[in-house]
Amino acid sequence: QVHLVESGGGLVQSGGSLRLSCTASRSVFRGNAEGDMGWYRQAPGEERELVATISSEGLPNYADSVKGRFTISEDNVKNTVYLQMTSLKPEDTAVYYCYAKAIVFTIEGKSEFDYWGQGTQVTVSS
Repeated sequence: QVHLVESGGGLVQSGGSLRLSCTASRSVFRGNAEGDMGWYRQAPGEERELVATISSEGLPNYADSVKGRFTISEDNVKNTVYLQMTSLKPEDTAVYYCYAKAIVFTIEGKSEFDYWGQGTQVTVSS
């Protein structure tokens, strides 16, 4: 079991910046495991949506709505993923959830494990 703990949310004015952190209780990609870590968000009345992920190979993936404004990075020593958010807009207001997916390969095949954090509120005022 992996526990994910987010931090860094808060209230910021439009055009401002925030940095979110997500620390895992242990390395998500132990042994030959593959997968992703990253961030999803959910605004009131909306479905949860992808914001940004980074693969176990270090490849980032961004939603079109945040490209050029958000940057995802990782510190494998600290088992932490960061989301640097700049040029924030009111429409970025949401609860941001840390997410990790680990695909483990064994002699019997592969198994996928999904983990979610509790979420951190980001509010951007106009």
